[in-house]
Amino acid sequence: MAATPEPLPLLIGDIFRRNATLLPDAVAASLDVAVLTHGELDRLANRMAWTLRGLGIGHGDRIVTWADTALEVLPLFVAAAKLGAAFAPVNARLGADEAARVVALARPALLAVDADRAADAAAVAGAAGVKHWARLQSGAGEGGIDLHPQALSLREDDILEPALRETDPHVLFFTSGSTGRPKGVVLSHRVNYLRSFQGVFRDVPERSVCMFPLFHMAAFTLALSAWQTRGEIAFVRAATAEALLEAVERRRANRLYGIPLVWRRILEIPPGRYDLSSLRELDTGTQAVPIELVRALKERFPGTATRIYYGSTEVGSGTTCPDADVLRKPGSVGPPSPGVELRLTEEGEICIRSAYLTDGYFDDPTATAEALRDGWFHTGDLGALDDEGHLYVVGRKKDVIRSGGESVAPTEVETVLAGHPAVADVAVVGVPDPDWGEVVCAVVVVAEGEELDLASLQRHCGDRLAGFKKPRRFARVAVIPRTAATAQVQRPLLVEQLQSGALAVERER
Repeated sequence: MAATPEPLPLLIGDIFRRNATLLPDAVAASLDVAVLTHGELDRLANRMAWTLRGLGIGHGDRIVTWADTALEVLPLFVAAAKLGAAFAPVNARLGADEAARVVALARPALLAVDADRAADAAAVAGAAGVKHWARLQSGAGEGGIDLHPQALSLREDDILEPALRETDPHVLFFTSGSTGRPKGVVLSHRVNYLRSFQGVFRDVPERSVCMFPLFHMAAFTLALSAWQTRGEIAFVRAATAEALLEAVERRRANRLYGIPLVWRRILEIPPGRYDLSSLRELDTGTQAVPIELVRALKERFPGTATRIYYGSTEVGSGTTCPDADVLRKPGSVGPPSPGVELRLTEEGEICIRSAYLTDGYFDDPTATAEALRDGWFHTGDLGALDDEGHLYVVGRKKDVIRSGGESVAPTEVETVLAGHPAVADVAVVGVPDPDWGEVVCAVVVVAEGEELDLASLQRHCGDRLAGFKKPRRFARVAVIPRTAATAQVQRPLLVEQLQSGALAVERER
């Protein structure tokens, strides 16, 4: 009896090989008026991969990028996938000291930077113990390895890695935990392939506009989802309403994802300023989506479908509220997405099991064991299910603040603020905000004889904290409420006091 052949592995590099063969001249990605075709992307990735292999970088290594949105990042992303090296983007908004700490966690073989970060790259690489650092763009100064297209290997033939398996790490995405120590979420080739696969019956290529920067997990998920359909992804330098709608008009996009804040800004633009007739799918999520916003989208964009997603870097899409239910089920994030199982613990914590889950946290078995138990990922969010199995997110077991899609650990911010000479004690909480989901609020006991305001706190943060982590609200108290036994901050009580108006709040202007 003949041996049964092994099934074809789900490898990310095969997406680009296929598209380059089938539609080499079609646009794969764009930024402003610059475009990169599927054929160009695959050829540049091959040249990049041969260059990296010549440096001894390959299967099992990690490649970290510290770069803002730029098309030059994409060939490196594809090259890493073909070589079997894990691609790990670091938030470009981080200062050099913060970036070095995150880079060091990945123990990479290479740090690649854009022009704006090239001046600090050698210091960051040295502090993180990285052997090689490289410049992705021309005009990025001296030093390091030049990975600009003109400096790459001239070999354009496809590169293969025989040792690569679908269960090997494809990417590492760094996310903050409740302690403030970043964790590297490991996603395999198989997981990312399944997350982005949209089925065999989709016959219209997806032309998507991406609001997320090219160091954010969602940017690569949206891009892979479009490329799986043989479509394209349009990036923007800043997620302003004007930039996003200009990209929709320029690329005749049929899909746009936006967090509620972005959709509100889009709705403020007078109808008719841009030709948006190509749009068919309007997606949102990340945070609570008010029914008023959904109604406004339906009114402004008739004939489109709106979907609401709930998930995370570790989970992917956990639930999806389809267009048919977004008005019928206000406040719901939908039933489990296809292929996902969901349950609530006795205390109401949302737990998810699927083929899309992370393999765990890089070099962090303790955090992995805590989050993944018997195949279930414990989200730390609290939820409720209705009689039709639709999920409603009602709170958070963990203290992590979610602001505009980014995670902020209160303890990390508290540590920085405690160094201000006018701060005698401090607690940081997330307060609900219609635009950002939550905003960071510093509740401070001001030292005797000192004066303090929000601007002073923000200046003190300086380069110690990324912009999205800095407080945007400030309140004074005589004493921080803490538990008697363990002296833990009673954050829910502070949030209640802030929302009820019991505490006077200074807001960012």
